Amino acid sequence: MEKEKKSSNSTNTEPSSFKLLASFPSGLSPSQVSVEFGDAYDRIPHSDLTLENSISEIWEQRSLQNKSLFNGNKFRYGGHVLHTGGESENEPHVCLHLGLTDYRTFVGTNLSPLWEKFLVSSEDDFVLCQHTSSPLGNGAVVETIDNKILVLQRSNNVGEFPGYFVFPGGHPEPQEIGITSHQYVKELTGSINPNVSREMFDSIVREVVEEIGVPASSLSIPAFIGISRRDLNVRPAAFFFIKCNLDSKEVQQFYSSALDGYESTQLYTVPMIELENMASRMPGCHRGGFALYKLMVDTRKIT
Repeated sequence: MEKEKKSSNSTNTEPSSFKLLASFPSGLSPSQVSVEFGDAYDRIPHSDLTLENSISEIWEQRSLQNKSLFNGNKFRYGGHVLHTGGESENEPHVCLHLGLTDYRTFVGTNLSPLWEKFLVSSEDDFVLCQHTSSPLGNGAVVETIDNKILVLQRSNNVGEFPGYFVFPGGHPEPQEIGITSHQYVKELTGSINPNVSREMFDSIVREVVEEIGVPASSLSIPAFIGISRRDLNVRPAAFFFIKCNLDSKEVQQFYSSALDGYESTQLYTVPMIELENMASRMPGCHRGGFALYKLMVDTRKIT
């Protein structure tokens, strides 16, 4: 029988605490990342019907408060497998396990005041989060040509973490590649889906262009550096490293006319030492993104 985690300590969960679920400090290219996409990685409904029914109740309450809420599909993080070759010339390869979820279920599980009740007591992260929506977010550590990192300050309009520092990011989107259901995908491609893995990389470039305002042509191909998960409401995010061929001043000029100015109020271009100080004011998944970047920088120094 499942043991449920108690919810008594939910208010003590530090917003900036995190866990690294995967780390690739050398950075993985698109050819080193594949996705196994299927309903085996979907959320499992909870056996407590009262808890399960709270999902729709919370969504209805939130929808009444905010008429602009939209229930779109998201990719659900269901784990990963790392393949490393036995010979030195073989490069590492990661296969992400992704299912489908939606924003409504995310609001009703991960973002619910009852979120800890959805957790199963287990050292296995996949089991721990089997009843939560856990949509896979993304974030980019973008380094300018003058070696500054781009950090946004979230506006007070946003529901989560107003005023906190974050890296540009959002979510890979199923609808961008025409995914509406598992059945539709199976008929086209089977479980290993190259379109989904490509969306992992395309989506983060899209987010940087929308949130910072820089042209896509100024950005390098993203390198996948890992997955972090904040302890507060167990939200996972994939992080990427991107090099920008513009300097800090040029990036600031582009930001002033960015498309997506609603979510952030200010762009900072900071050196590593300053970023270290800002990390304590980041949500856990983004602070984890900074930890992944530091591991990448340390690996560069060694090699």
